[in-house]
Amino acid sequence: MSTTQLTFTAPIGVEVKGETWSCVEIPGSADFLGTGRSVRVDATVDDVRLENVGAMPTGAGGHMVSLSAKVRRALGKDVGDDVRVTVTRR
Repeated sequence: MSTTQLTFTAPIGVEVKGETWSCVEIPGSADFLGTGRSVRVDATVDDVRLENVGAMPTGAGGHMVSLSAKVRRALGKDVGDDVRVTVTRR
């Protein structure tokens, strides 16, 4: 695994147990992160930097990063809006 960064565009909102969570799903995350378990990553969402955040399992084989209400306010975006994300393995 020589690549340490993954950049993608995705909507805010991940279906988990019948509810939509304010998270962004990381495409191909199990291969990129090398595990299906929770891991710590750094992420940049549009222009907002998130350091040492948890990439949590989605329950469907992938990972997601949660975007708090504070982060969504800083972005000026909410569930359903697309964001540009760069995830860096720690």
